[in-house]
Amino acid sequence: MTSELLIGISELSTNDPEHGGLLGRLADAAVVIDDDAIAWVGRAVDAPAADRRSDLGGRAVLPGWVDSHTHLIFAGDRSEEFEYRMAGHAYQAGGIRTTVRATTDASDEQLRASLAERRAVARSNGTTWMEVKTGYGLDVTQEARLARLAAEVTPDVTFLGAHVVPPDSDADDYVALVTGEMLDAVRPYARWIDVFCERGAFGPEHSRAVLEAGRAAGLGLRVHGNQLGEGDGVRLAVELGAASVDHCNHLTARDIEALGSSSTVATLLPACDLSTREPFPPARELIEAGATIALASNGNPGTSNTTSMAFCVATAVLQMRLTIEEAVWAATAGGARALRRNEGVSPIGAIMPGYRADLHVIDAPSVSHFAYRPGMDLTFGVWEAGARVR
Repeated sequence: MTSELLIGISELSTNDPEHGGLLGRLADAAVVIDDDAIAWVGRAVDAPAADRRSDLGGRAVLPGWVDSHTHLIFAGDRSEEFEYRMAGHAYQAGGIRTTVRATTDASDEQLRASLAERRAVARSNGTTWMEVKTGYGLDVTQEARLARLAAEVTPDVTFLGAHVVPPDSDADDYVALVTGEMLDAVRPYARWIDVFCERGAFGPEHSRAVLEAGRAAGLGLRVHGNQLGEGDGVRLAVELGAASVDHCNHLTARDIEALGSSSTVATLLPACDLSTREPFPPARELIEAGATIALASNGNPGTSNTTSMAFCVATAVLQMRLTIEEAVWAATAGGARALRRNEGVSPIGAIMPGYRADLHVIDAPSVSHFAYRPGMDLTFGVWEAGARVR
């Protein structure tokens, strides 16, 4: 075990409320990393000695991004669909089947290599923790294969067999497959189960059956909900105690109230909203109601082909009217809460003693530059579990 002292930090966003404000920002700060964990945080003048010392030259430091919603194991390209949508045609969930065909045709080696490349790009831009969903297999063999490969890059694998009903399949029969043989095959690799509770995908009764089967198998619950219109996703997620409900574009006052009085995180996906031209979620109303929000990339080939959390933060500030503190918190601590990784052994999403040493160093004096200079690559360095990876 070795320790490292990081000095020359102009602004340290800790996400520790004891330091004041939502981000717990400290000026002229220092951090000590011991092996893979944060050992000490404070003012540079008070810093203890360590085995080695790194001067960050007056740069800002924040926790690594926690991307709590991605679909990054896939093959194929849907740029033609994207161009068609940008020409004014509405998004329909049926495009998912195009990716299913391409993914099914790809080898393990091709999928493993493309997933590793996408993970590496995300890491180089400050993402130190990531969830990955299945959902581009839609049969027992393929969904188990995707879960197995996803588990090679993250412990937060989500089983999304209930993404869409395959062509020429009966919805009742397919849900029976998802909740039976498919769930059994995927269970060794997955931590979560998810369902696309939306028109064109799964209605409330089928969604409930999927979630209850997953819970009985020991999986945590996640829900895609209220993306394309008002619906039952939020209600179902809150009722069943899901860790998160994601998208949340079309919410009623009752939905907002329910999220505000629950532990279910509202995960917002602004890059997807730009691509699908859906209205942005009512982020301000959710915060004012007491709901916890997260920001995530929704990286996927059809509706959000990006892993840039900085882009999501800038969009949340400039177009969803979040403050910079709210957006950065949602992309770090909020994502950790959406994955239930904010407590227990080696928690993530904050820079506090005992937390995993996931740090994002930016070539700017403050996190405000994510929105002040949108689209710029600000990442200077990334530490993941105490090791510098960029």
